[in-house]
Amino acid sequence: MKILSKDKLEDFLKALEDRSDLDMTKVALAIIDKIRSQGDQALIDYTSQFDGVVLKELEVSQEEWQEGFEKTDSGLVKSLERASENIKNFHKIQIRESQFIESDKTTVGELINPLMRVGIYVPGGKAAYPSTVLMNAIPAKLAGVKEIVMVTPPMADGTIKSSVLAAARLAGVDKIYKVGGAQAVAALAYGTETINPVDKIVGPGNAYVAAAKSIVSNKVGIDMIAGPSEILILADGTSNLNFVARDLISQAEHDEKAAAIAIVTDMKLANSLNKKIEDLMVDVERKEIVAASLENEGCIIVVDSYDEMIDMANKIAPEHLEIMTSNPESLVTRITNAGAIFVGQYSPEALGDYYAGPNHTLPTSGTARFASPLGVDDFIKKTSYIRYSKEGLEEVKQDIIDIAMDEGLFGHANAIKVRFGG
Repeated sequence: MKILSKDKLEDFLKALEDRSDLDMTKVALAIIDKIRSQGDQALIDYTSQFDGVVLKELEVSQEEWQEGFEKTDSGLVKSLERASENIKNFHKIQIRESQFIESDKTTVGELINPLMRVGIYVPGGKAAYPSTVLMNAIPAKLAGVKEIVMVTPPMADGTIKSSVLAAARLAGVDKIYKVGGAQAVAALAYGTETINPVDKIVGPGNAYVAAAKSIVSNKVGIDMIAGPSEILILADGTSNLNFVARDLISQAEHDEKAAAIAIVTDMKLANSLNKKIEDLMVDVERKEIVAASLENEGCIIVVDSYDEMIDMANKIAPEHLEIMTSNPESLVTRITNAGAIFVGQYSPEALGDYYAGPNHTLPTSGTARFASPLGVDDFIKKTSYIRYSKEGLEEVKQDIIDIAMDEGLFGHANAIKVRFGG
């Protein structure tokens, strides 16, 4: 990994911004147009072209779904069940109800309603993630979404990974379709003969999926445009470098564009961490992917103080932030920009990815400056409620008329006056 001084941070962040510099929009647009014009047949054609599978049916049958559930290792099912409970328990605290401010003459409030139909995109093929199913479907279910449909690319034999099917059953997914890529996003947005359009699309995907979500966002809601995944680890002389190195490697194995970054308090520590990573790379799995990620997107930044460490962390605004310093709690309160914060030596990112409960769908590429993790709020909509009695409106009518007249909107003023003989 590169070891950088603090004054090189800006250059490094600029390079990270260019991780997704390929223009996928043109390709995604062409795919979306074909889905809109040819429907199911285009989905079948693209699945054959991109996944090497000729589909006879787009939807996973109940028999296939049940068979996949039964084929899943029973120990894994138990693990998924326990993870599901943690995710449910955490997201329950986000559930909100309609609320009102009432007086004798006025009532104003906020009506909370769930979205009717939501589509979940789950990466498929070899890299199929049951955890993604749980993290996206469970908060939707808790929000009261009426129908949850899932799209995911099939494996080479035309089936869906059994653990993904098991997770979908545990999380309350209603229907599953064997399609992926930009074509699946288009089908969810505009509908085909088999797939009905949804109100919102959530879930991660590759650059084509991200491009398609951006394009259809004027038609349906989306959760976020997620870039390559990233981790930032804050470490000092008390940190267990074996833990730090393993956590950086775990992030790098996502893909070649994943960013694994550490900020350390001195150059000696940076060199020791780099040596530890080199030693571990000898027998690491997914070595080519990890090596490319660490070489091109990873770095160790050396700072002079904890103040500089915090300033840099907030500037990077990472998706995942691990604090492994001597007194991590003292730093947590100073972090304002992060998707998720993992506190202490025994709170690795993997804990949050699978099990702890908070959502693992997080803002990337610095968007933690203004964006939040996926949650129940992503699956509801709020409607304002206003009710005034005649007496209530009469008390405030002149204020409204004065403001409307100042803005030159005389019809607004007259709409008030007419109710009182004006």
